[in-house]
Amino acid sequence: MKFLTVTFLFLATLASAQEISLTEAKRLLSLPMKCIQKEYPNKLGQVLNERGDLKSPAELHPSFYGCFDWHSSVHGHWLMVKILSKYPELATDSVLLLLRTNLSKANIQKEIESFGVKNNGSFERTYGWNWLLKLQLELENWEHPAGKELSANLEPLSDLFCKKYIDFLPKLNYAIRSGDHINTAFGLTFAYDYALAHSNDSLKNVIEKRARDFYFNDKNYPLHLEPSGYDFLSGGFEEIDIMRRILSKDEFKKWLKQFAPQLFSKKFALEPGKVSDRSDGHLVHLDGLNFSRAWCLYGITKTLPELKHLNAIADQHIRTSLPNIVDGDYMGEHWLASFALLALLSK
Repeated sequence: MKFLTVTFLFLATLASAQEISLTEAKRLLSLPMKCIQKEYPNKLGQVLNERGDLKSPAELHPSFYGCFDWHSSVHGHWLMVKILSKYPELATDSVLLLLRTNLSKANIQKEIESFGVKNNGSFERTYGWNWLLKLQLELENWEHPAGKELSANLEPLSDLFCKKYIDFLPKLNYAIRSGDHINTAFGLTFAYDYALAHSNDSLKNVIEKRARDFYFNDKNYPLHLEPSGYDFLSGGFEEIDIMRRILSKDEFKKWLKQFAPQLFSKKFALEPGKVSDRSDGHLVHLDGLNFSRAWCLYGITKTLPELKHLNAIADQHIRTSLPNIVDGDYMGEHWLASFALLALLSK
C-alpha cells in the first residue's frame, strides 16, 4: 500500500507543507517506530581487529542498531522527536518507552566506547555525526520532560563528535564532493547549526574556515552533470546549503552568482531524479536526492527571497518522490521518511 498518496492531499500545491496533519504525523511516526529496534537486516561499518570483535548490531550499538544502519537509526530518532514536538498527544507511553530504552544513559555510554575501539574512531564521519547533532538539538528543544532527560543522556556523545569535528576538519585537505554519505558540505550543515545554538565558537570557527577554504572560490558549478547513479545528496546544492549559512546575505548572493548563475534565471529548470527500482537499496537513493535538493532549494529562497521561483522546482521534486514512500519495502522505508519530513518542514 502506498504510504502517503492519500494522506498528503496538500501535494497539489504544497502551500501547507509545514502544516502536517495529525493523520500524516502518525503515518510518519509509524515508520521509525517499526525499525528503531529492528536489528536485522543490518549493514554494519565496523573494523574488526580480532575475532572477539565480531558482535551483533545491538551489542555493538545498543542505541542505534535498528533501521538497517547506524545513521538511519539516528535520523529515525530525530523524526520521532520532531513529530512528538509538533503533536504532543502522540507521545504515548509506548513511544516514550522506545526512546527512553534506546537513548538510555548506559546505552549512550556504550556508543561512546565504540568510538574508542582501535580503527573505529572515524565511524560515521561525518554524515552520522551531523545527524546526531541535529537529534541533540531536537531533544533540547522538545518541551516534554523526556526531552530534558534524553538530551542529557545524549550530550556526552554529541560532545565527543564536536571534538572529533574540531580535530578532523583541519586535517582534511580536500572537500569530498560525492553525492552520498561522505559529502563534506552536508556533513558541516547541521553541525554548524549546533555550533550556533550552543555558542560553540571552536566548532563554529573551524566549520567556517574549512567551508571558505573548500568552496569560496568555486565558480560555474556544472549542475547539469548531476545526479550520479546512487546520489541522495547533491554536491552542488549541499555546497550552497553550507555557504548560505556561513556567509552574510550580500556575500552569499555575490558568491551564488558566481557559483550557480543559472539559478537567477526564472527559466531555470531541474529534472528530479528518476528511480528505476525501489527495492534496490542504492537506486532508491535518488528519492532521497529529490528531498535533499528540495530542502536546499527552500533554504536558498529563505535567504534570497528574490529567487522564490526555485520553490516550484523544490515542490516538483517532493511531488516526484513523496508518493513513492511505501509500506513494505525496507530499502526505502528505513530512512526516506526522515528526508521527506525535513524537506516538507523546510519550505
